[in-house]
Amino acid sequence: MGAWLAENYPTLLVCLVLAAIVVAIIVKLVKDRKNGRSSCGGACGCCPMKNSCHKNP
Repeated sequence: MGAWLAENYPTLLVCLVLAAIVVAIIVKLVKDRKNGRSSCGGACGCCPMKNSCHKNP
């Protein structure tokens, strides 16, 4: 097992870093969603979700 870890250390390190980045992105999106912020670009005229995304007055 130790030899396998030594041989695959760089691959495992890259996978762990990428997994940490994905988790950080998901946590940020969830926090933004709970605070009422979104990733919307604001071009509602051509958006298929324009009637359900923002509350129209």
